[in-house]
Amino acid sequence: MNLVGNVLVALVAALHIYFLVLEMFLWTKPYGLKTFGNTLAKAQDSAVLAANQGLYNGFLAAGLIWGLLHPSPQVAVQLKVFFLLCVIVAGLYGAYSVSRKILFVQAAPAALALLVVALG
Repeated sequence: MNLVGNVLVALVAALHIYFLVLEMFLWTKPYGLKTFGNTLAKAQDSAVLAANQGLYNGFLAAGLIWGLLHPSPQVAVQLKVFFLLCVIVAGLYGAYSVSRKILFVQAAPAALALLVVALG
């Protein structure tokens, strides 16, 4: 069960690294515009905010990776639980304030990982 939990945590971390890249580096590029359904003008106007959001996604990924790599199993679980809860809260707020799709792309994978980690 620990292996499955760690794989799910790693996938959530990878998602957040992907979000970081999208929001920090691709926001005004064709792929970023298509992904978020933005016009170039709207993306340029919000690029600084998107980069800030991307940085926060990077911190979430870093915390999850820290939990995966921590040598103490007890501390590792605590880190994974904390950062997964942060991802879930961010996903719930994003689903409420931006798009319901965020519930499925961000919060649901983190909730599944949290469930497996808690059972492990």
